[in-house]
Amino acid sequence: MAFQMHLDTEHPKPEQAYREFNLDRPGNIIFVGHHLSTGTQVRCLIRTITLAGALLEVSPSLEMPQHFFLEILGIHDEIGSTVVKREGELVTISFNMLLNPEFLHHVLRLSFESSL
Repeated sequence: MAFQMHLDTEHPKPEQAYREFNLDRPGNIIFVGHHLSTGTQVRCLIRTITLAGALLEVSPSLEMPQHFFLEILGIHDEIGSTVVKREGELVTISFNMLLNPEFLHHVLRLSFESSL
């Protein structure tokens, strides 16, 4: 039991490392198939986004793959993503690589311009 001391202590929650932006923009979840082929696509709503991940809203009946590509509508790029947590229709994801800050700025500016 000496090696399990970490189980006896409560660990503090990590502080949020990246600034979170409200996006509320439609997107596609692109399922990854055999040899990274992409076939099935499902719509989602990207509620918030950071350099490291996003919060998606999906149909509660959707069976989410653990790994997939996320496409933000209006931007022709696919972001490799992994499911971190799911609570009903809200899915927290992490991006497999941090987004380039300029790319995130472009996404936010495009979202702002389309809302005018």
